[in-house]
Amino acid sequence: MQESSSTPTGTIIQLSGQISSATIAELQQQLVEALAATACSSLSLDMSQVEALDSAGLMLLVSTLTLAQRLNKQFSLFGVSPSVRIIFELTQLDRVFNILEKLPQPLSQAAAA
Repeated sequence: MQESSSTPTGTIIQLSGQISSATIAELQQQLVEALAATACSSLSLDMSQVEALDSAGLMLLVSTLTLAQRLNKQFSLFGVSPSVRIIFELTQLDRVFNILEKLPQPLSQAAAA
C-alpha cells in the first residue's frame, strides 16, 4: 500500500509492506506519474514501513532513479529500516541512492501543512 502527499516542490510517497514482484505494478505507475507531474521537482519515498524488498523491488527503484535523473528531478529514500538497508549495502546500491535517515525539515513541514 502507498500513500502520497504533495508539497510545493515535490511529492512524498509512503510505502508499506513488501516491495516485490507481486506488488510493483501499481507502485511503478504511481512513481512514474509522480515524476511526470510538472510541479514535482523531487520525489521522496518514506520506506519506514517497508518490511521486505526483493530483486524486482530493487529494479523498480533503480528504474525510478534513472527516470528521475533523465527528468532532472531529485529522488531520495528515507526512513529505511536496518533489515532493508542491508540489501542496499550488499548490492552497493547505497552508493547510488540518496538515502536519508529522515525526511528533510522543509519537506516534512510542508507535508504536515
